[in-house]
Amino acid sequence: MTHKIASREEWLTDRLKLLNEEKELTRRSDELARRRQELPWVRIEKQYRFQTDEGSASLADLFGGRSQLLVYHFMFGPDYTAGCPSCSSIADAFNGFVVHLANHDVTLSAVSRAPLAKLQAYKRRMGWTFPWASSSGNDFNFDFNVSLTEEQQREGAAYNYRREPAWTVGGIGDSMTKRGEEPVADMAAMSGTDVAAYTRERPGMSAFVFEDGVVYHTYSTFARGLDGLWGVYQWLDRAPKGRNESGVWWRRHDEYESPSQKGGSCCHAADA
Repeated sequence: MTHKIASREEWLTDRLKLLNEEKELTRRSDELARRRQELPWVRIEKQYRFQTDEGSASLADLFGGRSQLLVYHFMFGPDYTAGCPSCSSIADAFNGFVVHLANHDVTLSAVSRAPLAKLQAYKRRMGWTFPWASSSGNDFNFDFNVSLTEEQQREGAAYNYRREPAWTVGGIGDSMTKRGEEPVADMAAMSGTDVAAYTRERPGMSAFVFEDGVVYHTYSTFARGLDGLWGVYQWLDRAPKGRNESGVWWRRHDEYESPSQKGGSCCHAADA
């Protein structure tokens, strides 16, 4: 063991120092939330049509009768055979809190470019029930900089509020990850496509408000801006070993080996 070992009193001294920093971060986070809400609104002029479980829908229809809409730009391109594993890990939490948001005048919906039938099949596999709309055939993903055409990919395009260089396997794909630490090729393979097709889709979230019959765009964030929405990382950041990552360690929740396949737990061993 190489980690520092201390008495309870020594631990408490260090913990209280850290607590002050955590409180400052919380106050700073509250201030940033307030500033997000103060951003000006941008009127949505274009008419988008989405495919949903209920049929064809406008962007206003996605609000579901509420005044606020949060869209998770889920990476599931038309060439994918399965949703992005990272987006899937984030979306695993949606079922739990979508009902709470709905009862606070907020609709949460995922949006992807894959055809609706693909999204529906994947939802059934994952056991998800939250709204998920297909933007296949419209410009929604492109207008909000979470999808690229092949030409944009070759020439470079905007993502996360900056222009990226022309695509290379180690270039435009790296910008989707933490400084290229995760192998994009593995993620592409797990999504049933190649790196070029995989990186034409991007993760993000956007917020909209519906007021006096008009839809406005209020906020978007991308890449590491989604960390706070990825529930598993909020827990890992408080675990003794932190994120402790080496490559892509996560899987879709139905792809992990069960404890019995790994030889059982200590509890099972004690019962034997």
